[in-house]
Amino acid sequence: MNEFETVCAGIDDLAPNLLGSGGGADGYEVGAKRQRLIDAGPYFGGGPALSQASLAYGSPNIAQVLGHPRPFPVVRLRGLPFNCSDSDVFEFFAGLDVVDVLLVRKQGRFSGEAFVVFGAPMQVDFALQRNRQNMGRRYIEVFRCKKHDYYQAVAADVAEPKDDGGHISTPPGKISSEKDHLEHTGVLKLRGLPFSASKRDIIDFFREYGLTDENVHIVSHADGRATGEAFVEFASPSESKAAMSKDKMTLGSRYVELFPSSREEATRAASKTR
Repeated sequence: MNEFETVCAGIDDLAPNLLGSGGGADGYEVGAKRQRLIDAGPYFGGGPALSQASLAYGSPNIAQVLGHPRPFPVVRLRGLPFNCSDSDVFEFFAGLDVVDVLLVRKQGRFSGEAFVVFGAPMQVDFALQRNRQNMGRRYIEVFRCKKHDYYQAVAADVAEPKDDGGHISTPPGKISSEKDHLEHTGVLKLRGLPFSASKRDIIDFFREYGLTDENVHIVSHADGRATGEAFVEFASPSESKAAMSKDKMTLGSRYVELFPSSREEATRAASKTR
């Protein structure tokens, strides 16, 4: 089995758990499971090979029993802003059951394209109705694609260096030179949190700093859904600088990015949720 076939087999094996449960009620937990698949696969780190599942996703229904499996519910997006995040795509498809977002990168840089997987095939039709709607100042193209295209994108994503704002990311626990020279005010911005992350989870992540609930501010959309971002206030700028050692470390199943921030930025983010 070659590298691409290993990826396909792994996703197929994981897919019943991803799409059969109704998807993303708590955010991009499916995207997190895709990350766990990548971490566990032999191509991605030396784990045991995953077996090929007999169904594309979900529980058997009458169509599958008759030999007509449902189409894989994925669309492709083009023309996304280059500062686009998972939560921006989630908000673009507000009201639909998004279970995975894969932002496409080429040579370490975001390409402006993405794949979005939904909880049911019929949601693809609703997603296509948002073709040429705006995200910020840009209109977004939404079009059908095949499961094979999504699988190829997942395989390619593993080999791509991850970036932030066009810069190659540093390994977990190692601060990039740009971040190291930013001024610290005692506040850090967290990005890439699991959408189900609580204040207690974040306090445990920084357990050696003695934080309380009052130090943690989780950012939400106006409808209460988490954005995957949070702000944390430390006792001093020196503590927030020391806490940067946790940049790119794992909280739950997601790698969390840390950025020096300010109370003003945290206040602006909080005001958007009201």
